[in-house]
Amino acid sequence: MTSPSRLEVLVDDLRGRLREGRDPVATTELVRAWPDAFPLPGSGSTRTLWDSLASVAAVDLTAARTLEPHLDALAILAEAHSAGHTVPAPVPDDASWGVFAAEGPGVRLEARDASGDAPGTVRLHGTKPWCSLAGSLSHALVTAWDSDTTRRLYAVRLGPSNRVTVQPSAWFARGLTAVPSGPVDFDGAEAVPVGPTGWYLERPGFAWGGMGVAAVWYGGAVGVARRLLRRGREPDQIAQMHVGAVDAGLWAARTCLADAAYRVDDGRAAGEDGALLALRVRHVVSRVAESVVERVGHATGPAPLALEDDHAARVADLQLYLRQEHAERDEAALGRHVLGGHVHDAGGDIHGDGDTGGGPW
Repeated sequence: MTSPSRLEVLVDDLRGRLREGRDPVATTELVRAWPDAFPLPGSGSTRTLWDSLASVAAVDLTAARTLEPHLDALAILAEAHSAGHTVPAPVPDDASWGVFAAEGPGVRLEARDASGDAPGTVRLHGTKPWCSLAGSLSHALVTAWDSDTTRRLYAVRLGPSNRVTVQPSAWFARGLTAVPSGPVDFDGAEAVPVGPTGWYLERPGFAWGGMGVAAVWYGGAVGVARRLLRRGREPDQIAQMHVGAVDAGLWAARTCLADAAYRVDDGRAAGEDGALLALRVRHVVSRVAESVVERVGHATGPAPLALEDDHAARVADLQLYLRQEHAERDEAALGRHVLGGHVHDAGGDIHGDGDTGGGPW
């Protein structure tokens, strides 16, 4: 008898936790239970990390949506430590992390030095939008303005005892209903800088984290696609067409992620190369995921969306999560890279001498 694979064991554990009705934040316990399944990106096992994230997402996108920022925060702290930058003092082993880096109109979070505080600490003042699960997490990495024009990353303990208040929920989403994301007020919360000004966006891991999100989208699409294999009647030619198209799309997304993971571990995903790779990967995977939702809907009709709670939730969760990709704006950013001559790949490039062997075009 063949022993179960690492991913099979991980998925079985996740299903058991979900049957127990665990709080979404409890998903972070998987990282402590199965550390080998969640290695740091860029450590030589990036594909293992992304395979695990995708496998979790295929079972439950809410669990993956909670797990991904927690892992991203751990990776950021490790990256800062490896680069010799400031990191916070040790936190409890059972800490649960978020990463709050979004900006929004009418709100601003500022970091200010305060006399009498411990050396190396600051106070955060203002409001941060789009803070997912802030009322349930213990810690977060937060970007805040440290001058009129620059931002820096800070580690902060969440909760009223540190003057952090989650605003009343206005989360009306039909997807990811257990992962509310809204504004949080910081009224002089004590925080510790993580890396120098601007480092959060400039580090190689920023692109790697963005591709980790794409791995979750891929897993969510797999979960939706599996509905095609549960048909009550023999599939006709149209159903076979949809299955074939979905299979090819998922294969393309999986291959794209595998290639990207290899490049991350091979040192070819830093700087402009990393930014370009992340735009490509996120575009390919997000479009495949959108196509899967459309194809499954066309193949199965309204009944699963209306009568099957699990499937309807999967579709709503994935559609909302996909909006983290900036759609046409990211397409335009990718086009700027191409037109700016930043596209370099094995075998040639778009601005080369016409030899497209291995190049992008």
